[in-house]
Amino acid sequence: QVQLVESGGGLVQAGGSLRLSCAASKNIFDTSTIGWYRQAPGKQRELVAAITTAGNTNYAESVKGRFTISRDGPKNTVYLQMNGLKPEDTSVYYCNAKGSIFVVRDRDYWGQGTQVTVSS
Repeated sequence: QVQLVESGGGLVQAGGSLRLSCAASKNIFDTSTIGWYRQAPGKQRELVAAITTAGNTNYAESVKGRFTISRDGPKNTVYLQMNGLKPEDTSVYYCNAKGSIFVVRDRDYWGQGTQVTVSS
């Protein structure tokens, strides 16, 4: 059963922008901290940005000032706006939902991943 549906990846030139979307069910959206991770070939998966149900955010140092994560309640969707893209941002990007309340504390859902390629 697919819990998170990602979209928005693609090929862009350096300096360009992309917006990734992660759609979830209302239950998952309302009870999860949702984050975007990325994994490049031969590298470990790393956190890019995350947002809590209260709207608190955190970012990897490498993307601060360029990427913005946000939540859209009516659409149960989290967005990652990526501006000023660099070739080193090239990765598969994954959406993740971690339970933010006790009853779903073991929740750790992953999306299928979406490829982002930045050409120089």
